[in-house]
Amino acid sequence: MMALAGCGLTPVYGTNGQANILRDAVSFSAPDTVAGFRVRGRLEERLGRATAPKYALDVQLGQNLTPATITVDGDTTRFNLVGTADWVLRSAAGSSLTSGQIETFTSYSATGSTVATEAAATDAAARLSVALADLIVSRLILAAPSLSK
Repeated sequence: MMALAGCGLTPVYGTNGQANILRDAVSFSAPDTVAGFRVRGRLEERLGRATAPKYALDVQLGQNLTPATITVDGDTTRFNLVGTADWVLRSAAGSSLTSGQIETFTSYSATGSTVATEAAATDAAARLSVALADLIVSRLILAAPSLSK
């Protein structure tokens, strides 16, 4: 870390890091769905819950289920759950500061019983929500230096 001191770089999660600009400063808005609840929860876990927010983050979610593996008999044995998130970070006054769209996926097996497949699908959806929220936080941290100017 001492080698980086002279170049002007600071750790993202350090005492004066970029992530601290957003810590406890963002209110979150996402759809009133299970996925939206999970995304909001993960965003609060990563950035904290703002009592007097300086910023507002609006998130819109989308999901698409696609077959990933199909047997010669035409049975699907694996699914990909593809998720997208369009997000906008606004100032407390309502002006757009930064925005973006992210996409990622999770997969699950459909080779077990119906109950096992449903449990795997539920778990994949939960993992997808966490992954989408983590990608949003990464983008926000990259944008944080321009927010403090």
